[in-house]
Amino acid sequence: MHPSTAPLSSSHQRFLYLQVLVAVTAGILVGALFPSVATLLKPLGDGFVKLIKMVIAPVIFLTVSTGIAGMADLKQTGRVAGKAMLYFLCFSTLALAVGMVVANIVRPGAGMHIHPQSLDTASVEQFVQAAHGHSFTDFLLQIIPSTTAGAFTSGEILQVLLVAILFGISLAQMGQAGESVLNLFRSLTEMVFGVVRLVMYLAPVGAFGAMAFTVGKFGLGSIVHLLGLVLTFYFTAAIFVLVILGVVARLAGFSILRLLAFLKEELLIVLGTSSSESALPGLISKLEQAGCKPGIVGLVVPMGYSFNLDGTNIYMTLAALFIAQATDVHLGFGEQLALLLVAMVSSKGAAGVTGAGFITLAATLSVVPSVPVGGMALILGIDRFMSECRSLTNLVGNAVATIVVARWENALDTEQLQKTLHAPKAGTPTV
Repeated sequence: MHPSTAPLSSSHQRFLYLQVLVAVTAGILVGALFPSVATLLKPLGDGFVKLIKMVIAPVIFLTVSTGIAGMADLKQTGRVAGKAMLYFLCFSTLALAVGMVVANIVRPGAGMHIHPQSLDTASVEQFVQAAHGHSFTDFLLQIIPSTTAGAFTSGEILQVLLVAILFGISLAQMGQAGESVLNLFRSLTEMVFGVVRLVMYLAPVGAFGAMAFTVGKFGLGSIVHLLGLVLTFYFTAAIFVLVILGVVARLAGFSILRLLAFLKEELLIVLGTSSSESALPGLISKLEQAGCKPGIVGLVVPMGYSFNLDGTNIYMTLAALFIAQATDVHLGFGEQLALLLVAMVSSKGAAGVTGAGFITLAATLSVVPSVPVGGMALILGIDRFMSECRSLTNLVGNAVATIVVARWENALDTEQLQKTLHAPKAGTPTV
C-alpha cells in the first residue's frame, strides 16, 4: 500500500490509541459527574461520525473499482463474492445460535415476572413501524440506486458497492484504453485517504463527546437492574470473538489476539462512537497493510457491513429470549428454531437501516407472536450500551472474514501478515 493511503502515519498512529483511550475515560467521568453538561456534548460525537460517513462512499467506490479493474481475471470477482456470502451465511447463523444457547443457559430474564400489559409500548412503537416495510424483497430493490449519483448521497453502502462493481468491470474491459482512468482513480484514492487522515485527528474529540453523552443521558446507575443482560451479552460476544473466531483465525494462520492488538485504534473509535462505520476507512487500510489484496478488501468489507453482522445477530436471539423469559413466555425448541430462522431473514432485510440492531429485533418479534414486541421497552434504556458491543463484534468479524477469504483466493501475503501482526508495536508498523 502506498504510504499516502494510510489514514494516519505511523507516528500519529502511536498516539491515536492513547488519545482515544484518554478521551473515552474523560467522557465517562464527565458524564457521571456533570450529566447536564455531558448531554450537551452529543454534537461532538455525531459530528465525527458524520464526517467519517461523508468519505465512506468515495472510499468504497475507489477501492472496489480500482481493485476489480486490477484483477487479471474478472471471474475472480464473482468467485470472491460467492465465497464471502457463503462465509457470511455460516457465521451469521452461528452467531444467532450462540446467542440462543447462552440465553438458555444463563437465562438473564428469568425471575423478573413482568406482565406484558404493564409495559409502556409507546417508546418502542417507532422501531416496530420502522421494521415494517423492510422485507427481504424491499432490501434487494433498495440495493439499486435511483440514479448513479444517488448512490453516493443515499448513505447506503450496498448501493455504492453495486455502482463500484459495475464501474470496475467496465474499466477492466476497456483494457489499455482504461489505464488513464485507472491511474486517475488511484490518484483520487490517495487524495480521499488524505481526507480520512485529516478527519481522524478529530477521533478523540468525537469519542469524548459520544461517551460523555451516553453516560450523562442514561447514567451508569440506570442499567443496574438490567446489568445481567448487559454482562451476558458482552460475555457472549467475547466468547464468540476469542473462541469461535479465534479458532477460525488459527486455522487461517494468524492469532486473533494479535489481530485485536493491530486494530486497537479502530476498536477504540468504535467503542467511543458506537458506530462500526466510523472505523470502516481505517479497517480497509489496515487490512491492505496486513497483506490482503485491495480488490479483496474492497469487496468483502463493504459486503460484510451489511451481511456479516455477528454482534447484531448474537444480540437479536439473546435479547429476544431475554424478553420471553422476563415476561414468563415459554418457548419450546421448535419455537426457538423458528425464531432463529426469522432472525436470519430479518437481519438481512433491515441491513443498512439506522439503528438496525433494535429494528431487526422488532422485525423478528413481530413475526413471532408468542413473544410480546412491547417487551422491547425493557431493554430500550440499555440498548445504547449494548450497541457498542454489537459494533465491536461486527468489526472484528468482518476483519477475520476478509483475511480468510483473501487466503482462500491466494490473495493474502502471509509473510506480510505475520510481519505486521508481530511487529513490536502491533498496529503501528512502518507504512
